[in-house]
Amino acid sequence: MYKSLSEKLAPPCGDRQHVLVVADDPGVTELLGTTLELAGYRVATADTGTEGMVRLAQHRFDLVIWDTTLPDLERFVRGRRVAPADRPPLLFLTTCDSLHRLAPELSPGTEDYVVKPVRIAEVLARTQALLRGPSPERREGTARYGELVLDDATCRARRGLRPLGLTPAEYRLLRHLLANAEHVLSKEQISRHVWGEFRANQAIEKLVSRLRCKVDQEESALIHTRRGFGYWLGCPSH
Repeated sequence: MYKSLSEKLAPPCGDRQHVLVVADDPGVTELLGTTLELAGYRVATADTGTEGMVRLAQHRFDLVIWDTTLPDLERFVRGRRVAPADRPPLLFLTTCDSLHRLAPELSPGTEDYVVKPVRIAEVLARTQALLRGPSPERREGTARYGELVLDDATCRARRGLRPLGLTPAEYRLLRHLLANAEHVLSKEQISRHVWGEFRANQAIEKLVSRLRCKVDQEESALIHTRRGFGYWLGCPSH
């Protein structure tokens, strides 16, 4: 039983990446530590932001998971602005009340967040996405996934030769899904990215539905629902 669970959670690279978990809640620390170790990661922990920064200065980590409710978050956030280029990716554990401060400062591809109470499947997905780095093909101001192409210079999208005719909100949503191709995005993450604030589930569902009508006219759908978790873009076979 434990062997099959470990194999199921193991990261694709299988490189035993080193993850630092910085949180002052013993329950959260134990849950994340146990799950990440079962998934094939090496895990170190710190109970305070100060201890976390000391560990970062002393050791090399592939990823840092940082609880934003720690009282010394401001000092850490200021420090990451002058951090070296090889600073590890950051996954923040945050609350809905703190998102308005955190989300605008995130650097796509190297920083992300999950909302507490954390869902283990989402933590693992975000961890793998940050460790893998950007997956879509990017070339001269365009982003591409298979036959889906987005041109950021003109804010136009096409699937094959067919133009999609997206609204600004639809383009932002599709761009965010493509930037995180093959990884599930929660409704909270989508809402903050598209509108800069939290919107009701119904507004997100309507936006996704409109986007699907434009993108998925072909037989092979690209936009999918992971019920209870959110939405993702990609080929199901992947």
